[in-house]
Amino acid sequence: MTTDLSAVAAKHLLLNMTSNGSLGPDGEGLFVVRSGEGPYVRDDDGTRYIDGLSGLYCCQLGYSYADEIAEAAGKQLRELSFSPLWSASAHPAAIELAQRLAGLAPAGIEHTFFSSGGAEAVETAWKIARRYHALRGEPGRAKVLARRGAYHGLTVGALSFTDDPGLTEPYGPPAIDTRFVANTNRHGLFPEMANDAVFTAHLLGEIEDTVLAEGPDTIAMLIAEPVQNRGGCITPPEGYWQGLRTLADRYGFLLVADEVITGFGRLGEWFGGIRYGAESDLITVAKGITAGYAPMGATLVGQRVAEVINQPGAVLNHGYTFGGHPLSAAISLRTLEIMERDQVLQNVRDLEGGLANGMAALAGLPIVADVRGAGFFYAVQLAGDQPGGGFSDAARQALVVDLIPRRLREAGLLARVYNRAAPLLQIAPPLISDRPLLDRITEIIADTLDEASRALAR
Repeated sequence: MTTDLSAVAAKHLLLNMTSNGSLGPDGEGLFVVRSGEGPYVRDDDGTRYIDGLSGLYCCQLGYSYADEIAEAAGKQLRELSFSPLWSASAHPAAIELAQRLAGLAPAGIEHTFFSSGGAEAVETAWKIARRYHALRGEPGRAKVLARRGAYHGLTVGALSFTDDPGLTEPYGPPAIDTRFVANTNRHGLFPEMANDAVFTAHLLGEIEDTVLAEGPDTIAMLIAEPVQNRGGCITPPEGYWQGLRTLADRYGFLLVADEVITGFGRLGEWFGGIRYGAESDLITVAKGITAGYAPMGATLVGQRVAEVINQPGAVLNHGYTFGGHPLSAAISLRTLEIMERDQVLQNVRDLEGGLANGMAALAGLPIVADVRGAGFFYAVQLAGDQPGGGFSDAARQALVVDLIPRRLREAGLLARVYNRAAPLLQIAPPLISDRPLLDRITEIIADTLDEASRALAR
């Protein structure tokens, strides 16, 4: 069956972020996922794997709740299959979900604009920021600050905030004028940067210098993830998010927390920024908002911003046909209910220490340069055969492209292996995972990286 489906895919299906032409004429090299149960998926041959990446950071509940989700979906479809949130029209599921999100969000975040996914949520944040500043008499605020190495989506606007030449250069100059500042990865920096106060002051100083050099009245917003995904689960130092808030208030730009990955329990909180004391003006979410059971994104808006864009006579000329779709909203409401009822966030809090210890134990392996992360979200930065930890072309091909991903899959673990300037291995297991499963994940990674270390030494 796999061969047949792979051949059809090679002929008709264009995959995301894939060298589609590199698939064989019969689809050789295509991994077909057939089914899922609990924290596991099965391929088309029936082989079971631990889903160590929660689909793509989406499946917070794994694949355990299909009957409950189907019940909520069926009820909604029988009642109302579709109605847009358009021109003073709404439907109950979206209204109820907006109220629910306001109750879960940090203090002061009271409003929600729905979209179909994360990139749309990010572009919505940009448009709301522009509208906010224009209505306040500052239309010149048209620049964005984002962090080096960050990824915020692949639509034209969100791509402007994504610092990856491989993704941006094929499409020419960015649509939105963006300046990139340092992310919070301290690996390889001067030893004094191990001190949080020193590192935070260094980072905030660079941001302030950039704002002043560009002109404070030109900056619309700064966007950052509480824990940056691209570059490998990069956590912030103490005081960093509080410092961002201070700079935003001092210079008048809006602070956007991109929580597309870190939201809905990934870090043990409904919103990962809570863990670090973030006080944002806007929050972008997607993925875990429905636990992957349906597509949905949203931009959560603080009261201070909403008061401006909602002033009488002001029109928010922005929208998505399927934003806040009744089916997705109903599924999100049931997802949030399940997560709260089954104490899914508490499960992350209870078990994250054991996962952290298991991942930290990898640091002694020769191929491991750094281990970092939080909650159920961890990355291992890999060290190669070159001075400073880089990889020769031969070692990269042999280990990062071939051995490591192959051995992980052979051992029954789906994880992410980045083949980039600083190769990484990343995990984000379902939030329902128990301790034995998390231990098994770290055991597989340890065995794989031990073999890679021995191969590197040869």
